[in-house]
Amino acid sequence: MRLIFAGTPAVALPALEAVAASGHELLAVVTRPDAPAGRGRGLHRSPVGAWADERGIEVLTPARPREPEFLDRLRDLAPDCVPVVAYGALVPPVALEIPRHGWVNLHFSLLPAWRGAAPVQHAVLHGDELTGASVFQLEQGLDTGPVYGTLTDEIRPTDTSGDLLERLAHSGAGLLVAVLDAIDAGGARAEPQPADGVSLAPKLTVEDARVRWTDPAFAVDRRVRACAPAPGAWTTFRDDRVKLGPVRPVPDGPELKPGELLVEKSRVLAGTATGPVRLGEVRAAGKKAMSASDWARGVRVTTGEVFA
Repeated sequence: MRLIFAGTPAVALPALEAVAASGHELLAVVTRPDAPAGRGRGLHRSPVGAWADERGIEVLTPARPREPEFLDRLRDLAPDCVPVVAYGALVPPVALEIPRHGWVNLHFSLLPAWRGAAPVQHAVLHGDELTGASVFQLEQGLDTGPVYGTLTDEIRPTDTSGDLLERLAHSGAGLLVAVLDAIDAGGARAEPQPADGVSLAPKLTVEDARVRWTDPAFAVDRRVRACAPAPGAWTTFRDDRVKLGPVRPVPDGPELKPGELLVEKSRVLAGTATGPVRLGEVRAAGKKAMSASDWARGVRVTTGEVFA
């Protein structure tokens, strides 16, 4: 088939590479426009756009995919299908109708669970034991289209969102190519999503990433892992914000008030509504991440001090 790939961040690259190597014809990529990044805030190409530039593949960067110039170019290229992974913009019906087989989206959840921008983060945050990926027909609703195929993956007790997303990006790439092959062969069948089991996964905000020390230890652990690497879990110490790497609940640990810190020889503990958690990395504003023990020695944590 003649394909145009739509995607933006690095998590889309395994699927893009798999599509490019699949034997189908990759005509172009569609990605979000160049955006400010880095210390100098200069404009930078998206990872998908940079990948295509390096290989001499046409890059389309409409500010909105309803722009007449973009729609005209889409018609000129005449793709049979547009595979999508984390493109980051709503695709209007007029664009969805141009490819013969429409736009086919790889989404990192078992639909209809966790429709939206942050399915992996919400699966970790809410303590799901099983997740996966779905390939579905893109339509005007938010991740509501019929599903061609799924795969499952167990969420491990220490998984961060970054860990889980990396696994799903690679396994999902194979699923996407398998669906494209089936569409090309005429054997693909998309099944409507069930009406039950719908949940929404909006992007996690900075406020969502603030640790609630009055939560149980298991919930603190999940929140920190869900927000790693972005937006990054945080709390305040002496009125300054600090970011936290993954923590570990400590069964039968000493009794501490929520947020209360205890510095021991080889570990730093923080209290929750139940038992304490052991801190992993700590990063103060403007500083590099360091072990909790190094951080505690550097700031000279005293008995009774708390995270807030």
